[in-house]
Amino acid sequence: MNSERSYSMANRSIAVAQTKDRILRAVVELATEKLSIEIVLDEVAARSGVTVQTILRHFGTKDALFTAAVGFGSSEVEAERLAPVGDVAEAVRVIVDHYELRGDWVMALLGQEASDERIRGVTESGRQLHRDWVATVFEPQLSCCAERQHPIVLNLLVVATDVYTWKILRRDRRLSRKHAEEQMRYLTDAILASAIQKD
Repeated sequence: MNSERSYSMANRSIAVAQTKDRILRAVVELATEKLSIEIVLDEVAARSGVTVQTILRHFGTKDALFTAAVGFGSSEVEAERLAPVGDVAEAVRVIVDHYELRGDWVMALLGQEASDERIRGVTESGRQLHRDWVATVFEPQLSCCAERQHPIVLNLLVVATDVYTWKILRRDRRLSRKHAEEQMRYLTDAILASAIQKD
């Protein structure tokens, strides 16, 4: 009896986690389609296949739901950006893959940050995440720079691999994904080569 009860509780726990995951994923998906202030719970419920009451039972309020969705989305972003430390070519490939998946959404968020405090928190967090990613992935190359050059090279690598750079190449210049990646890699290599020559 106890084992059956434990099994039933474990299944319920899994089902609850899956329901929460569906709800959070629905919020993230809707955020790629419209302004965050336009998202209503009825839409989230329809997208995730639950009722509004189920959403409120799991998260309490719309604000709490959105806060949880930000954490959920951030975890997915971090996983998508994983790249081997020191491998410049792979780092650029990974970041371009990430922007191909989420770049337009990120640009939409950046367009909302001046008028939505919650979005501004997300974009500020995203900027720090990107800077930390660059510092980690390019750590071997950065460690070869003179101390006075380190912050300059870090800043330039952030720019070379930033979503704005991807947007200029892919959306404004209408380059293919392949050519955009090549030019972001060219920028990155040029920055690193210049840093080494001046060292």
